[in-house]
Amino acid sequence: MKKNIKDQKMVFIILLSNLFIAFLGIGLIMPVMPSFMNIMHLSGKTMGYLVAVFAVAQLLMSPLAGRWVDRYGRKKTIITGLFLFGVSELIFGLGTNVSVLYISRVLGGFSAAFIMPGVTAYVADITSVQERSKAMGYISAAISTGFIIGPGIGGFIAEYSVRMPFFFAAFIAFLACISSLFILKEPLTKELLTEISAHTKPNFVSDLKRSLNPLYFIAFIIVFVLAFGLSAYETIFSLFSDHKFGYTSQDIAAIITISSIFGVVVQIFMFGRMVDILGEKKLIQICLITGAILAVVSTVVSSFLAILAVTCFIFLAFDLLRPALTTFLSKVAGKEQGFVAGMNSTYTSLGNIVGPAMGGILFDVNIHYPYLFAAVIMVIGLSITVIWREKQLAENSDEY
Repeated sequence: MKKNIKDQKMVFIILLSNLFIAFLGIGLIMPVMPSFMNIMHLSGKTMGYLVAVFAVAQLLMSPLAGRWVDRYGRKKTIITGLFLFGVSELIFGLGTNVSVLYISRVLGGFSAAFIMPGVTAYVADITSVQERSKAMGYISAAISTGFIIGPGIGGFIAEYSVRMPFFFAAFIAFLACISSLFILKEPLTKELLTEISAHTKPNFVSDLKRSLNPLYFIAFIIVFVLAFGLSAYETIFSLFSDHKFGYTSQDIAAIITISSIFGVVVQIFMFGRMVDILGEKKLIQICLITGAILAVVSTVVSSFLAILAVTCFIFLAFDLLRPALTTFLSKVAGKEQGFVAGMNSTYTSLGNIVGPAMGGILFDVNIHYPYLFAAVIMVIGLSITVIWREKQLAENSDEY
C-alpha cells in the first residue's frame, strides 16, 4: 500500500478534506458564540464548561478510539468520527436548553477522538518513512487552514441566522462522511488488523501505563507541552491584547489570521525539507527554544508590527512542532499506529484542559504570568528531549 503521495492524490485529498472540514466546523462557530450565548442566556462560566466538556470527552475516548483504529480499521473509525461530528453540530444548532448543548459537546469530543487517530494512522500506513514528514506537514496544514477559514465563513453565514453555521457544519460533515464511505479503502487487511488487535486489549489504564515507555513518553510529554502552551497562548491572547493594548476584535483577528497563514505556507512548502535537513529531534528542540523565547518577548513588545512579528513566529514554532512530533511518533509506533495516535490525542486533550484553566488563573494574578509560565513549561520540555534515544528510533523506523 505504500506509494508516493503523488500516486495517491485522491486518497490524500479525501483524508485532508476530512480534517479540514472537522476543524473548519469548529472554527466557523467561533464568531457566533457570543451571540448564541446571549440568545440562550448563558453565563461565561457555562461557556467555559462547554469548552471543557469537549476536551474531557475527547480525553476519555481517545485511548479507546485509538484501539478501535487498530481493531476495526482506519476507514470505519474516520467515518464514525465524521458522523458523530455532524450529529454534534446538528444537535447544538437545534438545542434550546443547556443539557442538550452538553450532550452535543460530548459527542463533539468523541468525534475528535475518532477522526484524528484514524486519519493519522491511515496516512502512516500508506506512506513510506521517507515521505512521512511531508504527509504529516500536510495534515497539520489542513487543520490550521480549517481554523483560519472557519471564522470568516461562520461570520458570513451568521448573517442569515445565528444557528445557521452549526447546520452548515453538520451538512459538510455528513458530506465528508458519505464521500469517505465510497472513496476510501481500508489500508490494512482483516488478517493484519486481527493480528494487531490480538496483542492488545482496549484498557485506558494499561494504555496510559504503556505510554510511559521512554520511547513514547518523552514525545507524549512534549505533545502535552505543545497543547498546553498553544491553548494557553491562544486563550489568553485576545484578553491580553485587549487589556494591555486596547486592541479591537478586528485587530486581534488580523494578527491571528496573518500568523496562521504564515504558518500554513511554511508547513506546506518547507516542513518536509526542514525535517530532512535537521531531523525530527532537532526541529522539535528548535521550536521549543523559539517558543520559550518568544513567549517571554510577548510580555515586553508594544508596537503592533512587533506583536504581529512575534505572534507569526510563535505560531510557526507551534505549527512545525505538531507535525514533527506526529511524524516521530508514527515512526516509533511500528504496527501500533492506532494506539500511538490515540494516546497522542489523549495527551493533547490533557494539555487543552489544563492549559486554558492555568492560563486563566495566572492571568487574574498578572497578565504576563501565563506567557512566562508557558515559557518555563517549554524549557522543561526542551530539557526532556535531551534524553531521547535516537538509535532506538532508527531501529524502529528500519523495522517498519
